[in-house]
This record gives sequence, structure tokens and C-alpha cells, in this order.
Amino acid sequence: MQHSTDELSDRWCFMPRHSRTLRTPESLLAQNLITEDELPGIRDVAKRYSVSVTTAMQEQMDGPDDPVAKQFVPSAAELITLPEERADPIGDAPFTPTKGITHRYPDRLLLKPMHLCPVYCRFCFRREVVGPGEGMLSADEMEAALDYIRSQPKVWEVIFTGGDPLIISPTKLAPIMAALDEMEHVKAIRFHTRVPVVAPERVTDALTEVLGTETPVWIVVHTNHAQEWGDAARAALRRLSSAGIPLLSQTVLLKDVNDTPEALEDLFRTLVANRVKPYYLHHGDLAPGTSHFRTSIAQGQELMERLRGRVSGTCQPTYVLDIPGGHGKVPIGPSYLEDQGDDTYRVRDPWDTHHAYPPGPAPGAVPVHIGPKGADRDH
Repeated sequence: MQHSTDELSDRWCFMPRHSRTLRTPESLLAQNLITEDELPGIRDVAKRYSVSVTTAMQEQMDGPDDPVAKQFVPSAAELITLPEERADPIGDAPFTPTKGITHRYPDRLLLKPMHLCPVYCRFCFRREVVGPGEGMLSADEMEAALDYIRSQPKVWEVIFTGGDPLIISPTKLAPIMAALDEMEHVKAIRFHTRVPVVAPERVTDALTEVLGTETPVWIVVHTNHAQEWGDAARAALRRLSSAGIPLLSQTVLLKDVNDTPEALEDLFRTLVANRVKPYYLHHGDLAPGTSHFRTSIAQGQELMERLRGRVSGTCQPTYVLDIPGGHGKVPIGPSYLEDQGDDTYRVRDPWDTHHAYPPGPAPGAVPVHIGPKGADRDH
């Protein structure tokens, strides 16, 4: 049985009082986020891709062309699909042994309990299935997913994704967490979520209590621009970190949103100042209707080069590409080594000066110790 997004939200999710989430082209027009001329095209977009802009994100917008609005307010450009774009750009489908599970790597898998989000990013790589789909797994489907995890002793880490798993009400999430906590081979549980920033009111004491399992929980917060952050987001993240939950971040590199060293520096400093370690900077996926967001890989590498030496290592994420077709995620950052042959290199520093680096010790060479025994090196 199919349900509307609103019906599923009422049934499964905590909805804050006085919420004024925008879900229709008409509501976007009423808030002056689109124009009358744009309305027909936006209606066509909304027929295919879900729309949702939370109160928190509306409050962070300065206008329809700012870096927050561009992420969440639909545009007619989404109706343009290029030949290389695909409905399943990172290849989840071939690695789905049972509904709600994607198992690509031997030691970890994705658990997708629902396909709903508090906001719908206009560049989402699961945009064909997130929003208009079936929503929450049924009780039988969830048990089948948990049984699959029980049957896989090599699975060391379970990663909640979707949809946004933190829109599940704490009472519905609690038995899932308890079941995972009982599995001896599961040593880490990770959540990928936008909730702490885009819907911070959902980070309640009840939620943090449910996340306080014996099995360590890590939260990876999706955020793309420092302008997304209001006081409520900072408080939500402080609540999570105070509960002992380690926080990481993932960011998507987006044209005209965060594709400058200044925007990325501001975001990564904001993250670290709020006890969140920048983890991944994703190159844009080949999702349909998203070409207007994608940069080139060369641009991304140049941005990472310009950040090196500009911000500390604590602020540096890994620039990664999910290889289309389900072939995994790989780092694609710039290289600072030039092989000179004979095991010697030229090394480029952050200021673009090159330095010679000697070959390694010959096999069987005996090291010579010089200086006081136990002398340490400053780091």
C-alpha cells in the first residue's frame, strides 16, 4: 500500500509543533522563493522529485539565489537529464540482498529503514526513490533486514541511511537499536543524517537516549555551507556531543554553492568549532537532473590544494568519488609526489615549491642511531 509523504510523516515521525515545512510549489511561491513565471516549471519538477523545505532552512535563507535556497528550492534545470546520468548512480540495486539493505563491502552495510527526509536536496543521488516511495519498512521487512545482518558475521559496522534515519521517532528507533546492540559481531553503528542542521528540533533527549547503546554510535552530519547553521543547529550538535556521540561530517561539492576555498574554509572551520570532524567531501554524483550542480574533478582537486596549508589537518576532509555502477568510493584528491625513478621523488609543498626526497633504505641496511637515546621528535 502506498502512502503520501505527509501520511507517513504523521504515522512514523516526530513532527515539531507549529511546523511550516514547505512541500508544494504554491507554498514556495507564497514565501517568495520562486516567481510566478517559474511556477509552471516547478510544478513539473515536483511531479517527479519531492519538495520539502523545513522551518530551520527557511530561516537561514537570505533570498532565492543564496547557497541555502539553491540546495532546497527546486528549479526547472532539474528537468534536464544528460545521457551519462542514471537513476541509481552509485549502484545500490545490485547489492541489495533484501529490502532495506545494501551490502557492498564485506565488513559493513547500509540499513535503510525509510525513504523519507525532512528536506529534499535538489542534487540527491537517491532522488528517484527518496520521497515518493513506500516510506518506512514494514515490521516484517525490518525483521528480515535485521535477520540478514544477524546472518553476516563479517559485518563489523551498520550504517543507517535512507532517507534520513533520524526522522524516525525514538519509540520506533529504540527496538532497532536494541536488536543491533545484541549482535556480537556488530561493533559500530553509524548514522548519516541532515537532521541536526536542517531540523534541529528533532534532536531531543529521547533521541539521544535511544542512541546511547553499548555499541558505539557515530553520527555523520550532511552539511554543505556554513549559512545552513543557526543557533538551534549548534545546540543540537552540542547535545549529541555532550551525550558522548562522536560527530563527523560529509559535504557535497556543489557548483555556485560551496565551490570556492572561502566557502569550504568557512564550513570546515564551523564544523570543527562545533566538535564535528570533516570526513568526506563528495564529488557530485551522476543523478538525473543535477548537471547544474556538478563541478569538474580538476576543480575539486584545485580546491583541496588551496585548502592545504590554509586550514589545519583537523579541518581537512577526504575528497572522494563514488564510482558509478557500484564499484565503491575512492579518494581523488591532488597528489603532491612526482616519481623521479630509482625510488626518489619530488614533493610539492602547499605553497607550490618542490623539494627532493631521498630514496628509502636499501634492503638489509642497518640503521645508525645518532643523538641521545630516547630523544623525541616534536609534532
